[in-house]
Amino acid sequence: MTASNLAKPDREPLGSTIGRYSAVLLFVVFIVTFGTLKPNLFLTASTFRLTLGEGVVTAVLALAFLVPLAAGTYDLSIGANLGLSLVVINWFAANTKAPILLVCVGAVLLCCLVGLLSGVLVVRFRVNSLIATLGVSQLLSAVALKVSNNRQIFGTFSDGFAGLGTTSLFGIPMVVLYLLGLALVVWFVLEHTPAGRYLFAVGGNPDAARLAGLNTNLLVYGSLVSSAGIAGIGGVIYAMRVGVYSADVGPGLLFPALAAVFFGASQFSRRPNVWGTLVAYFALAFGVKGLQLAFGPGTFWIQPLFQGTALLIAVALASRQIGRTRRSRRVQDTAAPAAAAAALSPPSEPGDATPSEATTHTGLG
Repeated sequence: MTASNLAKPDREPLGSTIGRYSAVLLFVVFIVTFGTLKPNLFLTASTFRLTLGEGVVTAVLALAFLVPLAAGTYDLSIGANLGLSLVVINWFAANTKAPILLVCVGAVLLCCLVGLLSGVLVVRFRVNSLIATLGVSQLLSAVALKVSNNRQIFGTFSDGFAGLGTTSLFGIPMVVLYLLGLALVVWFVLEHTPAGRYLFAVGGNPDAARLAGLNTNLLVYGSLVSSAGIAGIGGVIYAMRVGVYSADVGPGLLFPALAAVFFGASQFSRRPNVWGTLVAYFALAFGVKGLQLAFGPGTFWIQPLFQGTALLIAVALASRQIGRTRRSRRVQDTAAPAAAAAALSPPSEPGDATPSEATTHTGLG
């Protein structure tokens, strides 16, 4: 086999192709299965609207986690950031007459400052991102508990503000449209701008990205600030939709968001991506809803069981995908010098064996 043949990537196995669209297939299986078992409950417009609307905030958290993950950084404080944004909005709405728009902007900016703090810990003090953001999340939880006195806070919101989170447009909940708009922005930045390509470069090989002249520290800072800001937007959407703060809102949504991101990383492309994340999350959400309708009352155990299983399977699939990608890169890196040497070698003299003939004669062809 010649160097040029070695450089050609292997054809993707059928199993890998199916795996890249497994979330879509899973969604179809859920629709068919639960639509057959409970057609009068599952196959209704109200069930679809309810499931989509309930999942918007968690899907926003998944997008928040996705941005630093592209740079190889983990932000476990996204749930606490959402809780911080929510408690600030509700406290100001309940105790002051400040304009709600100004309060929402301030809450998101406060979350961005928290992301900057996480960046300082990760970049300047070299704390592992898992440890740093986990510690920050505990600090934020303490702040939220202090502000709320460990009680629910019922914000006094205008009908206009509440309507932004509860109305529908052509039968589609408005919050779903907010999610799609945010997803389009994140997708465009990650996939169609230099900043997005740089983030993936840092996540793939930070040393090589640094040697190529990228400011890896600035990119990590930006990813964590963006992540915290997106989580803060999730708090704003939750305030519009529900209007009540409770201590378990933010941290309780972290796990399903992570499950969606890791499952979505194996969908459509070979790296974490926006549309794979959203499809994966809502496939799981409809699976949970179908099981709840099928089993009836007393199904509080289904959601954590289903999401935990999904996360384990998703991480296993992502690990296999990473392994295949690394093996493919090693083959290409090995073949590249050989191909270059063959291209630069002087023309053979008459009667000399060609490279292909030589490999055949030695039994390597």
